[in-house]
Amino acid sequence: MALEATDDVLALIGEHTELSQLKKRADNVRLTDLSSDLWKTLRIWSKAVTDGRIDLAETSLYLITTADLPEATAGFFLQSRASGHRDEQVAEALLVQARQSSKSTTLAKAFEAFDALGAQRRAEMISRIEVIGDAPGMDSIREDLLGYASLAVERRFAESFLQRLEGWFFDRASVQMSYPGSDPVTGIEFDELFNDLRNQIGEHNLPIDPDIAALTAAAPAAADAAGKVFVHQLRLIDVGAERIGYAVRDWVRAFAQRSCWANENLLRTGEIGAYERRLVEEWQARFAEMREDLGDEATEEEMKREAKLIYRWVDREARIRIRTGCEEVFVVKGSYQMLADELRVGWHPDFSARLAALLEPTGAADGRA
Repeated sequence: MALEATDDVLALIGEHTELSQLKKRADNVRLTDLSSDLWKTLRIWSKAVTDGRIDLAETSLYLITTADLPEATAGFFLQSRASGHRDEQVAEALLVQARQSSKSTTLAKAFEAFDALGAQRRAEMISRIEVIGDAPGMDSIREDLLGYASLAVERRFAESFLQRLEGWFFDRASVQMSYPGSDPVTGIEFDELFNDLRNQIGEHNLPIDPDIAALTAAAPAAADAAGKVFVHQLRLIDVGAERIGYAVRDWVRAFAQRSCWANENLLRTGEIGAYERRLVEEWQARFAEMREDLGDEATEEEMKREAKLIYRWVDREARIRIRTGCEEVFVVKGSYQMLADELRVGWHPDFSARLAALLEPTGAADGRA
């Protein structure tokens, strides 16, 4: 499927092509035999046929409009066969009559393109046209889509599922309309995206939003990260600037993703608290072992060396998942940075005391706070 290609929407199904013109109009607007929407559409299709860009034998043409189709008009007689009103010969006669009786200058080019077809190709083209009137508006369409989404995932997750599907399609549509000739959307691409989203949203998984996964340490949310406690924690053990940048990136992503989950009610009651408890307990055993091995006489160099090993575990090995299917690494690493920011975990053996002194308000030590 492609947008703004041969037509507003082009769908290729095997060897068959479907071309659709989409027309949104205000309430109570009618598609008459001299409506500009009808004749501008006929002009586009007529020129494409004349220029050889449409193979009518393998093409269906759809005019989809929110306008009403009055009885005894060409649009009325070009509805689907299932409507019981289709009569291509009557529709053609009405169009020819409208064209001959009109003195409109705004439709002159449309009339010329229509005339250029000749009687045989004109009849063939009309036989391939189906007019769909009184089409639903965006609100109704979205309600229908939400109903379909609830068949793919649990109803309570349907809105989140649909938002992500819409976001993906909006991005693909933007590219297609901005860059003519860009790759169309394929059924395989859609199926893969659809199944991936469905697998992400449910009891055993949580969705990872691509825009959040793409956030970097340079994102606006990280602008004031230099003063964060978790950054001080890393500087305390001489972690380099580049790795601190990665830590900030993970913190930005985890904070944004967890907030998104909470806002969409995708989290169970108490789930974040239970997850953080698991993270803290995994850290506690290793931290206690480090302090035990160091003893009371360890030098600062020894403490920093061992602290870096604890942090290396977080950075390279700690993969505690919030749900079994949620494998995104930044969720774990960024959550540890959030805990470090709250001083619930740390890396230096004396991180609490060192940071208390470092972060104490100026003048507090001599009574001037």
